[in-house]
Amino acid sequence: MNFARFIALRIYRADEPGEQVSRPAVLIAMIGIAIGLAVMIISVSVIAGFKSEIRDKIVGFGSHIQISNIDATGSYETRPVIVDDSMRIALAGYAGVKHVQRYSTKPGMIKTADAFQGMVLKGVGPEYDRNFFLRHLVEGEFPQFSDSTSSNRVVISKSFADKLKLKVGDKIDTYYIQDDVRARRLEIVGIYQTNFSEYDNLFLLTDLYIVNRLNKWKPNQVSGVELEIRNYDKLEETTYEIAADTDEHPDCHGAKYCVRNVEQLNPQIFAWLNILDVNIWVILVLMVGVAGFTMISGLLIIIIERTSMIGVLKSLGTDNLTIRKVFLWFAVFLIGKGMLIGNGIGLAFYFIQRWFSLFKLDPETYYMATVPVSFNVWLFLLLNAGTLSASILMLIGPSYLITRISPATSIRYE
Repeated sequence: MNFARFIALRIYRADEPGEQVSRPAVLIAMIGIAIGLAVMIISVSVIAGFKSEIRDKIVGFGSHIQISNIDATGSYETRPVIVDDSMRIALAGYAGVKHVQRYSTKPGMIKTADAFQGMVLKGVGPEYDRNFFLRHLVEGEFPQFSDSTSSNRVVISKSFADKLKLKVGDKIDTYYIQDDVRARRLEIVGIYQTNFSEYDNLFLLTDLYIVNRLNKWKPNQVSGVELEIRNYDKLEETTYEIAADTDEHPDCHGAKYCVRNVEQLNPQIFAWLNILDVNIWVILVLMVGVAGFTMISGLLIIIIERTSMIGVLKSLGTDNLTIRKVFLWFAVFLIGKGMLIGNGIGLAFYFIQRWFSLFKLDPETYYMATVPVSFNVWLFLLLNAGTLSASILMLIGPSYLITRISPATSIRYE
């Protein structure tokens, strides 16, 4: 063990009243580090959890990539494209694509005895991935919908059910206006709740066959196809790869395909989520600053308190760099203890919120009922490494105070 670290460890472990360093200074330093790191861990886990939860809900309603008719982009009154078995097999053959599913939409209106509500009827086929809606199902079931027969069954959101006073088993009259007014009576078999009002107040899910009949489309014509990808980090790459092979090839009726990913379909929401990254950086800078300045104040108090020891070490021939290393090592021990406490607080918050959901939110405002949390081990390690490095770097400057202490003056007043 080198000399500087040995002396620092002796000071840190001293238990005799005359040998201990100032307890208030030590507490100030450790509390500053602990609070700063705990706030950073909690902030990053909450913001990362919030972004992940919002993104998963958007993807759950429309998957990662959509291929639709270029003449109907941005509208739920869509125009058809051909999506046959050969195209589905070709799309599933891309290395980045995990799942392929068709969909069709038809805007309409629900009318009850004393109320009415606009909506979009979304038809899905037997290959539709139901896992997202099964996770958010609050009542009834989410059936296996068909593309060849009409079951006249529908799954609605809890917001629709509450507004129109509907429940599982009720029959609803829906109306659709195109060249004429068309009506369909559907039976509610399930109710879902995602708390994402932009979509909860919009979509009803039913058989692909029903929607295609309402649209008067030919066999194999649908509004589009949704693709789930294996790696979200490769979203742009996969989108452009598929677009390069698809955009220039119209179907047999002359309809041109348009390939767009979830971020292109929802630019406002993802721009808002990206702004949250700025909030993370602001919090990190502020907390590192708080932790660093509390360590600086603690180190200066300890240096002043140990002036006589510095004088003795200098009189024995110890150079300034070695003495500075003594106090920097001592600061590392304090930072380490403060970081252990901060990690404990941050991880305790994460696990308590993850398991018990103690902290609630207003779903109308935040799109979720509880504070979301997410844990990334690499971000966790990076926060710890960054806090340790930044704190030590901020202490290098104040440690130069040691070079201004004269051995003769410091020993004279011992």
